[in-house]
Amino acid sequence: MAHDVTFKVPPRELGRADVKFSVKTNGAKLGTLAISRGSVVWFQRDHSWGFKVGWRDFNRMMAEKGKRWEKR
Repeated sequence: MAHDVTFKVPPRELGRADVKFSVKTNGAKLGTLAISRGSVVWFQRDHSWGFKVGWRDFNRMMAEKGKRWEKR
């Protein structure tokens, strides 16, 4: 299942303003991923609060839960 992902890049240094990715599936908004210098925050559709993970925990979570997919 493919998702549509759009984003806005702030006109200043990352960390002062989040880079936000809007994620949609079948045209319906799934949520927003906000990335900053200190953390990653997932906001579900129609929620004003999010799930925050620091970069070390994000790295650990992806290594444990993610599928090995591409080589770069």
